[in-house]
Amino acid sequence: MRNMETDVIVVAAGLSGLAACIAAAENGANVVVFEKSNTTGGAANMGMGPLGVGSRIQREHMIPLTPGEAFRKHMNFTHYRVDARMVREYYFKSGETIDWLCDMGVEFCGVQRAFGAPEATRPYADGEFTWHVVKPEGGGMPGPRAATAMTKKMTERAKELGVEFLLETPVSKLILEEGTVVGVIAKDQTGEEIECRGKSVIVATGGFGDNPKMIKEQTGYEFGNTIHNFAIPGMKGDGINMCWEVGAGKEPTIMELMYQLPDNMNHFILDGAFRQPCLWVNRNGERFLPEDQIGNTTFTGNAISAQPGKVAYSIFDSKLLKRYKKKGPDIVSHVHPHDLYDHFDEQWERDLAAGYESITQADTIEELAEKAGIDVEGLVAQVEEYNSMCDEGFDALFEKDRNYMQPIEKGPFYCCRQNVGAYGSLGGVKINHKTQVLTEEAKVIPGLYCVGTDACNIFGDSYPFILSGNTMGFCLNSGRIAGEHAAEALDDFEY
Repeated sequence: MRNMETDVIVVAAGLSGLAACIAAAENGANVVVFEKSNTTGGAANMGMGPLGVGSRIQREHMIPLTPGEAFRKHMNFTHYRVDARMVREYYFKSGETIDWLCDMGVEFCGVQRAFGAPEATRPYADGEFTWHVVKPEGGGMPGPRAATAMTKKMTERAKELGVEFLLETPVSKLILEEGTVVGVIAKDQTGEEIECRGKSVIVATGGFGDNPKMIKEQTGYEFGNTIHNFAIPGMKGDGINMCWEVGAGKEPTIMELMYQLPDNMNHFILDGAFRQPCLWVNRNGERFLPEDQIGNTTFTGNAISAQPGKVAYSIFDSKLLKRYKKKGPDIVSHVHPHDLYDHFDEQWERDLAAGYESITQADTIEELAEKAGIDVEGLVAQVEEYNSMCDEGFDALFEKDRNYMQPIEKGPFYCCRQNVGAYGSLGGVKINHKTQVLTEEAKVIPGLYCVGTDACNIFGDSYPFILSGNTMGFCLNSGRIAGEHAAEALDDFEY
């Protein structure tokens, strides 16, 4: 067995782990990072950018949102069922964290909101301009994976500060002695065990989105059936389980819900093309939400989760498709290509020929329902009712914006089955506002911190999409908080 010693040990080098190791090193600590994959960045490499409130970029754009206002909006959204101290620390640090990233060379395209609510619901449902989207390497339009440019800069900064990265070296156990966590046991790519001892251990392993068994046990969803979440390889819940094993308190876990198609990145054009306020129904053929609200992907994921079979269907006809091709989408996505309807036919025909089971085309509503697995009588009745309301110019059921009341009447008809999706898991390990791990009785476990999605217990039952970039924002800021406190705690040790 190989033996090592350092000041601060960071378990995993995703976004929260990178923030933790940089913050600790900037404050004088010697840091070793253990990472099970062969690269850094974790799930953040799939993302676009973090939340920040009060950053230089926001001030330059004259965005008046303050950390206090964001804090209050967040707490009202969660009905105060979360740790107000943690939420407060996070938001009041978040703007300065964006400035911190800029100072290390990270570039942002600007700041935006992830969606804008329709006029009728704007006062209580609108998104805030908090999402700092990372400028992709080489320029161009931002999209999925844009944040890779940020994690690369952070990795470079960590190495400049002398942080030691041990890649392909997963941690399997925390060392607990007399109630204090004093190190970790890991194994490198050759199979050699490593015992590394330190003054503090920061766990940042990114949740359990790649662990179907744990998803089922902790949340009730069935991976690949009732939920189609991103499953970043290696995110098995290792850190959560290690913390629980040494006495950490358990917090409720949730999946960070949205909605998407199975294997959506290989069907990305269709994934975006059907995110429109057309006709949305459940398996019984019934509408279940005002379709003008689907821009809030969290709420839409929640709504689909409450439907029979946890599925929904978005439907448009050839006339509406022609309109989208000519005038563009009714709801513009910040994630999907803006010209996606220029490529719709090619992707549709390819996926239809390949038998992609999420899509259906038919010349009649009856045939469409039968092919898609929707109750035929239910869908026929719903389309008739919906078209009648479109003719009258008013949605008598959900009061959907009348501009989107376009009838479904001209074949061929296009249908896409929508599934509950998720970016990953959230929460599990009980922490305080300093990110110190707590027992079930809220007593600090000395030497142990937990950050990022392993400990993101601040969202209640739903991701606060109104304050976009929140998960990446929490990862960054909880990591910084842990790194700073771990470095500060070194003064309490006798050498």
